[in-house]
This record gives sequence, structure tokens and C-alpha cells, in this order.
Amino acid sequence: MNERSCKGARRGAVARRAMVATSQPLAVQVGIDVLKAGGHAVDAAIAVNAMLGLVEPMSCGLGGDVFAIVWDAAAKSLYGLNGSGRSPRRMTRSAFAARKLERIPLYGPLTWTVPGCVDGWFALHGRFGRISMADLLAPAVRHAKDGFELTPVIARMWSQAADRLNADPGARNTFLFDGRPPAAGDRVSNPELASSLQAIIDSGPEAFYQGPIADGIVRCAKERGGFMTHDDLAAHRTTWVEPVSCSYRGFDVWELPPSTQGIAALETLAILDGFTLRPLGHNTVATIHRSIEAKKLAYEDRARFYADPEFAPVPLAKLLSPEHAAKQRECIDLQRAATSIPPDLFPRSDTVYLTVVDEQRNAVSFIQSIYHGFGSGIVPPGLGFAMQNRGNLFHLDPHHPNTLEPGKRPFHTIIPAMVTQDGRPVFSFGVMGGDMQPQGHVQILINLLDFGMDPQAAGEALRWRHDGSSTPVGDVMVDGGTVYLEPGFPPAIVAGLQALGHRVEIRDGGYGGYQGIRIDWDTGELVGGSEPRKDGCAIGY
Repeated sequence: MNERSCKGARRGAVARRAMVATSQPLAVQVGIDVLKAGGHAVDAAIAVNAMLGLVEPMSCGLGGDVFAIVWDAAAKSLYGLNGSGRSPRRMTRSAFAARKLERIPLYGPLTWTVPGCVDGWFALHGRFGRISMADLLAPAVRHAKDGFELTPVIARMWSQAADRLNADPGARNTFLFDGRPPAAGDRVSNPELASSLQAIIDSGPEAFYQGPIADGIVRCAKERGGFMTHDDLAAHRTTWVEPVSCSYRGFDVWELPPSTQGIAALETLAILDGFTLRPLGHNTVATIHRSIEAKKLAYEDRARFYADPEFAPVPLAKLLSPEHAAKQRECIDLQRAATSIPPDLFPRSDTVYLTVVDEQRNAVSFIQSIYHGFGSGIVPPGLGFAMQNRGNLFHLDPHHPNTLEPGKRPFHTIIPAMVTQDGRPVFSFGVMGGDMQPQGHVQILINLLDFGMDPQAAGEALRWRHDGSSTPVGDVMVDGGTVYLEPGFPPAIVAGLQALGHRVEIRDGGYGGYQGIRIDWDTGELVGGSEPRKDGCAIGY
């Protein structure tokens, strides 16, 4: 990981003892305080996530799910955590048929799956924690009562959901002020969230899954015609999983297996590992074309196979095999864009990502989300947080592996990642943004490993995004989709991609948000990056 700067990019934050990177500065500082008090990287991650649920509530919170990859320095091992929830037992295909619905709605109580965040926190803390949960959640409780200053990017995201928040009494009372969303610089508090967090401090996860918070969730579901019951919440369990990997440029890249989409990044990288990108140049037509075509092939597998492995067999070994990557690579026409691809079924969403490395070099890659902005758009009265809408990602086609079934985890978009070399972590990172996430992982690693950028430059570099379009024929899309480029790409790149048959549009926004920390074992330095597309930063000491 030699460092060649990206023109115009800032250098990443540098420290030797410990570091935190996430999308909001106050949350970063909370994590630093935990580390200085002797906390494990996981302790800091929990405290940071609790604070993000307060300061960035459209993206994450107690009503959502969590995934993590943890490097335990003492055991010299990686651990994966799937903290996503399952569908309610009464949430069946026949229930939607009875409502004459051919698709699961995007918003509302019919989209609720059990939130896994709180149990995920306690599972992580039970294995790695050093500092009490009361101390970890205390900063979020204090700021929820006393208030915090709203940052600009988060304020803009908050304002975009104003109509949806107005439509739900609980959301309106919690997240609108005199009927309006707060503006950047406003001081915002959430005393109801403080009460929910305090209940969790006092009674542990039982407060959420069996106690007063569960009562509020079930009461709201019943009043709004949803499916969630006390039994659904009480039955929830977090799952420890084995991370999976591929080799890229001599490094091992680690993701979580389905029900997440992490292996889409691995499949794309495995295909690209057979191309030599550096001589082609950074963000050139040739490099972008190869990357897009590899993405299309990986996402074809995603559409066909990714689902909850407890309900549908996912051929992991085949999908991640070198033989499969080689066959996929042979399908790429270097002179022409492919025009037959499956639909992109998973739209962009709001998510938070954070990463922490502590003094012992324990590292955590941690991602948490309520899916769309303010999730389902429903806030159970008195609880201070929105419920996620992950159930929208289920299919109602009984033959699809991700078909809706009771007690099943939906296909999940949020993915943490980590890179190791010679059995040690060298880079912990993630990219927010639904369908963009695997594409973002690939671009960050190309910037870092092929073109020698440091973690800050790798995040600031211009990005592309490929989306399937809307001309379905049978089960596939037949026009190749659209390539979106961030403003700043030269006209020659647009023309070159168009000459290869890509439909290209310049569009601002929708390219995710990234944080990462690189561990340099030779110098002892930590180098962090946090891109300017979000409000956050990387801070170390």
C-alpha cells in the first residue's frame, strides 16, 4: 500500500495509538473518549453507533440492523456478526395477497422486520467489551437530553424526508419542530430516545425485545395494521458468522456472507484481479469499462442467489471460486458494453458506517442502518426512533430465493469490509449507500491497491455508479442500464464510455459515503480517511 496522492486530495489523518472514523464529528469524539478510557475498539464502536442514532436518525438507530467484522488482536482471528432481524411470523405472502398487494410497500408498518441493532450491541459487548454498557450509552443519553448542533449534510438529508415524517404522528412529534425539519446549526434534542436508551442501560436487551420498548413497538404495529408481535421480538437472536474472502493484488479482502450482498464486491474484485489496471490509468475509460462489466456479472449472481442461507442454499464456494471468476472474466467484451443484465432490485438507502482501531490493534468494521431515510417512516410513539423498512426487500415470487417467508432474514444491502495481508489487518473500511456499496468497495480498493492512494485520497476520488434501468423483458433488463458519473469527470471519459455502448449521465449524489483506517505495521501509523460527501472525519491520537 504505497502512497501516491490523488491530485487535490487532503492527506489522511495520521496517529499512532488509536483512531475512529465515521460520518459525524461528535460521534467520532465520543469514540475517541472511550478509547482513551481504555475501551476496546468494539466498545468505541457501540458508543459511536449510539450517538449516530441520535445525530443522524434518518440513517440509523435502534429500529435498524447491524453488521460487523472484528479483528481480535489477542486471538489473531476475524469474527463476523450478522445482527439483522427476521420477518414477523404473520408476515406471509398470503397476507399480502389478501391485501391485494403484488409487491411489498416501500414504507409503512408492513415493511417492518425485527430490529437487530440492540441485541447486536450486546452480542459484541459480551465477547469483546471492557467498559460497561451504561458508560458507553451515557454520552448519547446526555446529548439526547441536552441537545446537539445539526451538521449540514445531515440537515439536508433530514429535510428531504419532511413529507414522509409529516404523514406519521410519531415521526412528526419526534423529528419535526413546528411542523418543519431542523436546519443546519439548529440545536436538536430527543428526550424520548434518551428514555429508550436509559431503559436499555437499566434492563439490557430485554428492555427492547421483551420490555417497555417492545410494548411500544407492538402497540404501534397493532394500531397501524402491521404484523409485529411480542413473540417476534422475543425470539430474535444475533448470529455469529464466518467472514468470506477473495484475493486481490496479493491482499485478502473480507466481507460477510449472505444474507448480505458483500460477496458481490468479492466477485467483482476476483474478476478484476485478472486484469492489470494500473497501466490503463486511474478512472480512464478502459479501467471504468472493465469495472462496470465485472460489476454487471457479479450483480447477476446477486439477483439469482443471495438470500438468507437458513432458507435458501447459497453456492458460496462456487461463486467465490477462481474458476467462476475466470469464466465470468471471459464474458467481458473489452470493446462493448453488455446489454443483457438482471434488474437492480435494491435501491439506494441511508446508512452509517464507522471503523475503529485501538492501541492493541483490535479493529472493527461496523455498519448500521434503518434502510431508507427514516426507514419505514413510522416512529412508535414515545420511543424516539424510526422502525426500519427492510421487509421491502423480500420478493413475493414464491420461486425466488429471497421470497418472503415467516421468520426469514431479507436480503441485506449493508456490508462492512476488512483487508488483511500476512494474517494481519491492514485496512478496515466501508461505503454507505444501498446498491452502491459493493461498487464503492471495489472503487476504494482499486484506488488504494492499484493506484497507491492513501485512505483519504481513495475516498475523495471521483466515483461512478452503474444502475439497471427500466426496460424489463422477462427476468432480465435488456438495455444495459445507466452509468452515472460524478460531476468532474472530463467530457472525454463520457464520450469514451458512450462509444463503448454505455448510457452515461452526469449526476450529483448517490455515490455513497466512505470511511477507512489503514494500519501500517512497519511504521506503527494509522492513516484514516473520511470523505467530504458526508459530515464526518477521522480522528486519532
